[in-house]
Amino acid sequence: MSWAIYDWANSAFSAIIQTFLFATYFTQHVAANETIGTSQWGFVNGLSAMVIAITAPIFGAIADHGKRRKTWIVFFTYLCVIASCFLWFVKPDPSYTQFALWTVGMGIIGAELAFVFYNAMLPEISPPESIGKWSGWGWSFGYAGGVASLFLALFLLSGNVPFTNNDETIASHVRSAFPMVGVWYFIFSLPLFLFVKDTSGKGKHVVAAIKDGLFELVETLRHLRRYKDILRFLIARMFYIDGLTTLFAFGGVYAASLFGMKEKEILYFGIAMNISSGIGAACFAWIDDKIGGKKLILISIVGLLIPTTLLLLINSAKAFWILGLTLGIFVGPLQSASRSYMARIAPKELLNEMFGFFALSGKATAFLGPLLVGWLTYVTNSQRIGISIIIVFLAVGFLIMLTVPTATKRN
Repeated sequence: MSWAIYDWANSAFSAIIQTFLFATYFTQHVAANETIGTSQWGFVNGLSAMVIAITAPIFGAIADHGKRRKTWIVFFTYLCVIASCFLWFVKPDPSYTQFALWTVGMGIIGAELAFVFYNAMLPEISPPESIGKWSGWGWSFGYAGGVASLFLALFLLSGNVPFTNNDETIASHVRSAFPMVGVWYFIFSLPLFLFVKDTSGKGKHVVAAIKDGLFELVETLRHLRRYKDILRFLIARMFYIDGLTTLFAFGGVYAASLFGMKEKEILYFGIAMNISSGIGAACFAWIDDKIGGKKLILISIVGLLIPTTLLLLINSAKAFWILGLTLGIFVGPLQSASRSYMARIAPKELLNEMFGFFALSGKATAFLGPLLVGWLTYVTNSQRIGISIIIVFLAVGFLIMLTVPTATKRN
């Protein structure tokens, strides 16, 4: 349980900083104008994704050879905690732009790299027959944490909290939500740090771990065909996760443009989707252990493909809500089953390294979906056609996943 609570802790940064509040605050109130702010926000997210993609396998390889694994989670968690707290100092003025970008970039890198090592702990803290269940519970805790932290942020935004004021010129009621994320992350990460037993790598000292870890990483890349099943899975995941990422990146834009949904409505829709995704992750967790990660991934992709296709054909806001929440049910199981599948198929001695590649598969081409949506929308002058690229990503991921073997236990 202490392991799963970390998902709850980490989700506040994703929901409040990366997706909803800080992203909007920065583009609308800190940057010189909204157009420039949107471009700068895209740049810092893209650059952070590149850093994560490059460094995750490297840190993973070093951790596999070192004496401690949990130490890496602590380090990167507190990097994100400190960055979140420092966002309090970002006032609504363009002079704070560079500070904001550097600080939030460090936070994103910290949160994502911490999750690499957190994911790698799964097969160590769970028996093989329960990996799917614990992975699903972790994701459901994460969605629940996202919802809870968003409601807490809404309470802070009311300006009726003793340690804030309603002076809109310095936006203290908005800025107070950012250190709240840091405090939230710090408090709810403690159960993992205090009560979950650390798992060690090969027990080497720092210098030897770095040297041998990097050497092994190069050898793994050079002889990646030895892990062709894992490689095929990661390629499949790269496509369907890109589709999923693009879906979330443009879902609000699509809703506002075609269905006239206001910002508050979109926020409530996001909360509702987090709830449906959490329910899906929790309910399907039991199914994962019974039918295996591969089958659940395939079922989840189909569960995303059908409502996404229908979303491109409808003109009703009510239908959008129904299809959107239906779609959300399969988001959690897809992410959870992907993690449990990797935990089962990855060689025990290369767990962190393989979860580094797992992170790489979710970040290496993260820019591609949004870029194609923008290009197709521009060329065809149709947002529906632009968004349709999501279906292609999901379908390609599904077809490649069909060729991946079933993994019922870890090698």
